[in-house]
Amino acid sequence: MPAHPHLPVLSASYGAGNCSNSRRCRGEQEISGPCPGWSCHSTDFEVHRNWLAITHSLPISQWYYEATSEWTLDYPPFFAWFEYVLSHIAKYFDQEMLNIHNLNYCSSRTLLFQRFSVIFMDILFVYAVHECCKCIDGKKAGKELTEKPKFILSVLLLWNFGLLIVDHIHFQYNGFLFGLMLLSIARLFQKRHMEGAFLFAVLLHFKHIYLYVAPAYGVYLLRSYCFTANKPDGSIRWNSFSFVRVISLGLVVFLVSALSLGPFLALNQLPQVFSRLFPFKRGLCHAYWAPNFWALYNALDKVLSVIGLKLKFLDPNKIPKASMTSGLVQQFQHTVLPSVTPLATFICTLIAILPSVCCLWFKPQGPRGFLRCLILCALSSFMFGWHVHEKAILLAILPMSLLSVGKAGDASVFLILATTGHYSLFPLLFTAPELPIKILLMLLFTIYSISSLKTLFRKEKHLFNWMETFYLLGLGPLEVCCEFVFPFTSWKLKYPFIPLLLTSVYCAVGITYAWFKLYVSVLTDPPVGKTKKQ
Repeated sequence: MPAHPHLPVLSASYGAGNCSNSRRCRGEQEISGPCPGWSCHSTDFEVHRNWLAITHSLPISQWYYEATSEWTLDYPPFFAWFEYVLSHIAKYFDQEMLNIHNLNYCSSRTLLFQRFSVIFMDILFVYAVHECCKCIDGKKAGKELTEKPKFILSVLLLWNFGLLIVDHIHFQYNGFLFGLMLLSIARLFQKRHMEGAFLFAVLLHFKHIYLYVAPAYGVYLLRSYCFTANKPDGSIRWNSFSFVRVISLGLVVFLVSALSLGPFLALNQLPQVFSRLFPFKRGLCHAYWAPNFWALYNALDKVLSVIGLKLKFLDPNKIPKASMTSGLVQQFQHTVLPSVTPLATFICTLIAILPSVCCLWFKPQGPRGFLRCLILCALSSFMFGWHVHEKAILLAILPMSLLSVGKAGDASVFLILATTGHYSLFPLLFTAPELPIKILLMLLFTIYSISSLKTLFRKEKHLFNWMETFYLLGLGPLEVCCEFVFPFTSWKLKYPFIPLLLTSVYCAVGITYAWFKLYVSVLTDPPVGKTKKQ
């Protein structure tokens, strides 16, 4: 079966490709070292190899200026130091991988080291899952081990299809980062607020995408830790405010930030670091549209432009040359609908997360309420953020796993979100050998998720209504159409973007529905009144 019929630039943007005997790797990119034909890796593999070389070969003053490769260092300083530490182990595997000028270098030892480093770092993720499972109520536990909520949760997290393909088939280090987040969540469930705050502060300086969920942490810590008591109806006792606790939290954040950013502040390089972390010139959408609101917005604009051209309402000469379906990471103008700016996406995101944050403050539901707010912040940022990557959906799916074993309604949302969100990651793996792998792995995870949660909530209502069932079953025909039908049609060359467009738009509908359904649940659930500190 041929790979997706996308332009080479699309391959370089997000895919996972195979090294071949023609000594070409990642689409159109030449490799400079021996290339083992049995292994596959993605552009992110080269990204992290280049970061190893940058941090190992150059002084810290040049880390965020180095631009020999197009894959410049654009993660916060803690991750840069993480790469620096790894590089001192990598040199014992293959010194050549640490040469900045060895672009697209992929020797057998380089592959072995980078793949093994991801596996090794997953130890933190496994520990975090263990701690999260301690926080789960076991009242619904069945007689069999496989029916216990803790066992189901551990499988949903450790065997998460999305994390598996993104880290271990594509290539990234999300496992230990999500481990930090889950461990932080577990500490808040365990009332160890300072530890939770510290872990989250550290996480932010490893990868700044976790700013998505920062409002949930800020509001929850202020309400449940800085205020030490509530009234019988659950509202705050304002006289219980603790200045000592606020100062303690502030000191933790300050010290972590100082340790991370201090060296670059001393070098007067903070503007350069932030310019790398927040590159607003990349455009509204990634090369492959993340399945969010803007995917629906783009699709509507595309439909309206086609109709406008057919009805001669639009002048073909005035259509913007930069196309949102070209597969390029760039800025473009919408044809019919108003074009979207970074400020507009920020305002939309702020409006979207505001109700969940207000509920966290005014309708306290303990740590579980915090977790729901965190998920809604992640989903709202995914839905309306600027230049969102499709992989960011995992930021909502993984913590949603914790909620899924608690209530049938949350289990339903999780299954819709996970199934749709995971399918939206399929374009990351677009070569022929990867097709059966991704389909089989997703089927196994999805079947287990649905069957285990149905067993857990067998005494309660059905997890899906007819409309939700029909939608989820529609993913099958969509995959057949994109992978087995479209490549043999005459549209393959003329409209190569159609499979991506269909996948993105179809999945955007499901993710939007899950977001809306969870929001309705949060807004309608009554507050949990407590007479003492949560």
